[in-house]
Amino acid sequence: MKIVVIGTGYVGLITGTCFAESGNDVICVDVDSEKIRKLNLGQIPIYEPGLDELIVRNVEAKRLRFTTEPKDAIPQAQCVFLSVGTPQRDDGSADLAVFWSAVDSIAPHLSHDAIVVVKSTVPVGTNAAVARRLQDLLGRPVHVASNPEFLKEGCALEDFMKPDRVVVGVTRPEVAQVLRELYQPFLRTEHPFLVMNLESSEMTKYVANCMLATKISFINEMANVCEQVGADINHVRKGIGHDQRIGFAFLFPGVGYGGSCFPKDVRAMIRVAEQSGIEPHILEAVDAVNVAQKEVLFQKVHKHFGGELKGRTIAIWGLAFKPRTDDIREAPSLILIDRLLAAGATVRVHDPVAMENVRKIYGDRLTYCQTPYDTLDGAEVLAIVTEWNEFRNPDFGVIREKLKSPVIFDGRNLFDPMRMTQLGFHYSGIGLESKTDAKDGAGSKTT
Repeated sequence: MKIVVIGTGYVGLITGTCFAESGNDVICVDVDSEKIRKLNLGQIPIYEPGLDELIVRNVEAKRLRFTTEPKDAIPQAQCVFLSVGTPQRDDGSADLAVFWSAVDSIAPHLSHDAIVVVKSTVPVGTNAAVARRLQDLLGRPVHVASNPEFLKEGCALEDFMKPDRVVVGVTRPEVAQVLRELYQPFLRTEHPFLVMNLESSEMTKYVANCMLATKISFINEMANVCEQVGADINHVRKGIGHDQRIGFAFLFPGVGYGGSCFPKDVRAMIRVAEQSGIEPHILEAVDAVNVAQKEVLFQKVHKHFGGELKGRTIAIWGLAFKPRTDDIREAPSLILIDRLLAAGATVRVHDPVAMENVRKIYGDRLTYCQTPYDTLDGAEVLAIVTEWNEFRNPDFGVIREKLKSPVIFDGRNLFDPMRMTQLGFHYSGIGLESKTDAKDGAGSKTT
């Protein structure tokens, strides 16, 4: 099948590459000529494990191409996927300016049988509005379908090629059949291909992300309560997770969610609810809890030093909002860094892949270290923000030797508190029962 993907961001690149890998003829279009030039040279603008190899293979096989010219790609396309960004406005709603520009740009080149497939995350009613706009521009009906993505950064290729479900919203059954054939190579394990109307498909994307965000904010708030009353959230999590109605997924406490989806989609859904006359009490609480949770690590460090952070050196492990990505959008690490710098601290950081993105924001205000252990030189405290696998089993002897004081604030609960106490560390996680009652030089407790 001949496919065009508009937009070479995260979703667009994954979509185009995976469709090419299953034998389709794919052209990816973007207005950013420099990005297209680099892609044609095999330079990938995002970090996603395995993506670079897949792109190179399909480019060499001539199943995947990149261009800035929609007129050269769209006329022969059977499906045109819109995968452009819909960033958040100041009021939390989705900014569709680039999206509508993309709709207008493809209109003159669409064949009579082409299907326009909206993969961008858009508010309810947008797909129907796209159909109306294209009909106004062309003077004829155009097939429009909704096909939301459910990709997790860090394992997006597997998510696309082995989806737990594919959701499409359509107005005509023959459109659904074309998309079913397109996705059939990825559905051999009998995972469902779900067909619904446009509005239900649009809502499915938002509701899925809002549900997952709700679970994260819930467990984080419960972790904070556990820490105050002497309970251990790890025990509580196990106690509730074995209830099949609850389960364990997304019930790991931490320093809040980030990335390009959850924060944006929760706030966009709040706006959608408000515009529909609904008070989104739960979603507002989810967002508020998450914003507050990103302050927890700083509050722990601040308390440890009795509020005196000027001249202190803090080591940070992990900058990306989650492991296996270089994405720092809405990352909790940025809140911690901002607060530490504002308080006069010196900050030494390491992340396996995200340091260059952080450097673009902070420049030489931070010390960027090539290894996790390098961050510890001269540092008085280690703060862990992202749960990269390489942080899970470090050499604690080296950590103790390098740190001025054996203090770790763990925003991801990577280590066993009892073992850390036995190793001589003052260790504080999220929602964990305190195992130490040690004091630093200023006389403040580590909890």
